[in-house]
Amino acid sequence: MDDFNNINNSGGELNGFDSVNGNNTENNGYTVTPEGGYYTKRKDDIIQDETGSGYTAQRNEETGSAETPHGFYPNGQYGAVNYGYKPPKPKKEKKGGHGAATVAVACLLAAVIGAVSGVTAVKLTSKNTDSTPLTSSSGISGSNVNINVDETAESVVEAVAQKVTPSVIGIRTTTSVRSFFGGNSSSTGEGSGVIYSSDGYIITNYHVISSAVTNKSESKIEVFLDSVNSKSYEATVVGYNISTDLAVIKIDASGLTPISIADSDKLKVGQYVITVGNPGGLEFMDSVAYGVISGLNRVVSTDSNVKLIQTNAAINPGNSGGALVNTKGELVGITSSKIVSEEFEGMGFAIPANTVSEICKNIIDKQNDPEPYIGITVSEKYTASVLKYYGYPAGAVVLSVAEGSPADNSGIAKGDIITEFNGKEIDEYTKLEEYINECQPGKKVSVKIYRSGRYYTTDITVGSNNAVE
Repeated sequence: MDDFNNINNSGGELNGFDSVNGNNTENNGYTVTPEGGYYTKRKDDIIQDETGSGYTAQRNEETGSAETPHGFYPNGQYGAVNYGYKPPKPKKEKKGGHGAATVAVACLLAAVIGAVSGVTAVKLTSKNTDSTPLTSSSGISGSNVNINVDETAESVVEAVAQKVTPSVIGIRTTTSVRSFFGGNSSSTGEGSGVIYSSDGYIITNYHVISSAVTNKSESKIEVFLDSVNSKSYEATVVGYNISTDLAVIKIDASGLTPISIADSDKLKVGQYVITVGNPGGLEFMDSVAYGVISGLNRVVSTDSNVKLIQTNAAINPGNSGGALVNTKGELVGITSSKIVSEEFEGMGFAIPANTVSEICKNIIDKQNDPEPYIGITVSEKYTASVLKYYGYPAGAVVLSVAEGSPADNSGIAKGDIITEFNGKEIDEYTKLEEYINECQPGKKVSVKIYRSGRYYTTDITVGSNNAVE
């Protein structure tokens, strides 16, 4: 630049805020700062009082940085800076604590860290307000997160309750019990159920109606559609599946409101859910509670390997057989208080809707074609090769035995190895199910088991898993 020929006016050096003006003052003149930076503005425009508008740092094309009186802004971050230049004052030492300067530095670091990490801009939109979005933007590139506030949580729960309560019913089971002294008394139990079809099929938990199954000649099942004071319908047991704790009962009614069923495989942890049922009994019919899905695919019972939904929505005795629904009012699970421990709070479980649909369809479709059942679950870990490795005979290792089942009545216990069934050797655990399915309910078969180093033989009368005589 030709202007450098005029530098030697004061010993060949330019001191702080000395000016060099070229032929074109507007474009070529510049002012040198005390630390060696330069500005296109004149000195009088740069030095201002404390309320001044500040200065504009110019970019150094070689380094890609912006030069300022106190150094550089790295990585090309330059532009208008809203303070005037003042010489730094000596700092006073403090004996402890965090002063304003420390707080300011922390805020600056947080801003820098946020900039480096790419803080996401959040856009809040609401259908309850005008169409102008409420936007908080940091000026940093990133994806937008849209949070649409359609309705309050209160109104959602209210709407779901109105939709779902007509599909949730109350169940009372009354069983005649003979006392020790020879007299008879009545024992009652109450729970919940969900209407599966408009012609009277109802889903509930097996344990809600189990007393009516085991003592069917002296038991009665009543269904209440609206309240405990409304007309009751006597129900018959269509079938049940003990291992999943599900049952289907039927009443002679039509025009009922069946519940809508969702795909439970699409559930997400943290998703809002609502329970509808009768906690504490029929006097609390259609009670509603809400929470979130706390976990998925939980196995919590030694009697079953069914994978369950965990929720913090309230599930109490009486809720058994009730509905766990999403915010659309669709069934995502059948609640069960049987698998709630009194030692924990805020941990309830429900059978996923997809499992419920599969079991109930199977029960209804096969109600006139009984499915053989002995009431055990088998471990899939102990294959023939694993058993041989540990020195045990091949067979099916019993993982659990359902209370009151044919296997339980025959003395089979958890940990037994079933080596023969109905005279057929079991060389792999998968064979046991095949041999059971070959039997008709009511057939008496011989079973050989291995327990504690010895072999035992017992007889089992095959039961029915999905139909009741």
